[in-house]
Amino acid sequence: MTDPALDAEALRERAVASLITARDRTTLLTSCVDGPDLTAQHSPLMSPLVWDLAHIGNQEEQWLLRAVAGQEAIRPEIDTLYDAFEHPRAERPKLPLLPPEEARRYAADVRGRALDVLETTAFHGTRLTEAGFAFGMIAQHEQQHDETMLITHQLRRGPQALTAPDPEPVPLFTGPAEVLVPGGPFTMGTSDEPWALDNERPAHRREVAPFRIDTTPVTNAAYRAFIEDGGYDEPRWWTAEGWAHVRRNSLTAPLFWRRDGRQWLRRRFGVTEVVPPDEPVLHVCWYEADAYARWAGRRLPTEAEWEKAARYDPAGDRSMRYPWGDADPGPGHANLGQRHLRPAPAGSYPAGESPLGVRQLIGDVWEWTASDFLPYPGFRAFPYKEYSEVFFGPEHKVLRGGSFAVDPVACRGTFRNWDLPVRRQIFSGFRTARSEEV
Repeated sequence: MTDPALDAEALRERAVASLITARDRTTLLTSCVDGPDLTAQHSPLMSPLVWDLAHIGNQEEQWLLRAVAGQEAIRPEIDTLYDAFEHPRAERPKLPLLPPEEARRYAADVRGRALDVLETTAFHGTRLTEAGFAFGMIAQHEQQHDETMLITHQLRRGPQALTAPDPEPVPLFTGPAEVLVPGGPFTMGTSDEPWALDNERPAHRREVAPFRIDTTPVTNAAYRAFIEDGGYDEPRWWTAEGWAHVRRNSLTAPLFWRRDGRQWLRRRFGVTEVVPPDEPVLHVCWYEADAYARWAGRRLPTEAEWEKAARYDPAGDRSMRYPWGDADPGPGHANLGQRHLRPAPAGSYPAGESPLGVRQLIGDVWEWTASDFLPYPGFRAFPYKEYSEVFFGPEHKVLRGGSFAVDPVACRGTFRNWDLPVRRQIFSGFRTARSEEV
């Protein structure tokens, strides 16, 4: 029998490491550009980088110093400035935000105190402290903003500010184009992952009919065939809302692509390059993913289908934490953590393959699904309704699997992301599916 004290210490070490990793990434993203780039709004879709920096510190103060430790507020007057629901992103540059150096000092002060709290907090007694949930929640929150800040860097105009090594080159993938996922029930969601967020809970049985799913995400080359076949000019591939969106915004290709003679170029973190044919397509909205799937005679997988393909082990008739098993992600499993600033070629990471033979379900690109973002049976909002509950409904579509910009702490086989179907600045791609005839 496992010693609970040992489990608590392992979780405490994991919390410390996760918080440090997140802060190292935040520091890099906010120190690689100068002050004007930190305070500027590079897109009305995104906050100034300096807002994210102080917001990260403010959330940490509210949850770890005040809610967990019961300490008095350090800067109560800034709470409303950094309340994401109080001020839409487009308005945030007009607020009296903390200047960059003051924001850095504030976030550092909060972090020092939070690490002291972490050393002495018992990982039991309340829902917030059970298994160190509050600390895991804050590490995930910071990493989510690190991904948001990386999106801001991609939208930013100007010289290259970030660099990272490319993923290892791999031979062109020649495996099967699709794999069969057997029909039947499986366990979706989780009730025992200690840092899982409220929308991932509770675990429940879900019945899925047999279907086939792409072995890898859809590539740039495959998506280019859709473009060249007039996909953006043919309304029959699009939903009514999608076609209206295409016409209204004059869409002709993924975001950041432009045609140069007979080739396509893209802008990636300040560098213009030829679109690599074998990478998963990136920066497409849900409408584009859905239209491609229709053009290809297929469809987007439902969220339940995606999760069964990612987690189901037919040999043990069980759901695993990740496609490769229950072990935490390593560099050989998936492209995560911003260690590369691009997707890996389709077919990479054979060690991350699911038992059914599906690859790259974790990392590389967020994958749009056909499903609306809805609560699971028995859902309970925790620790606040604004994390998930206020977004439930048909307005938001579910994305799964994470991207190269996501840290492992904020990416699991059960992790659910969601966004509006028009969003393209996010690191989003997709794979397709089809129902199996029986």
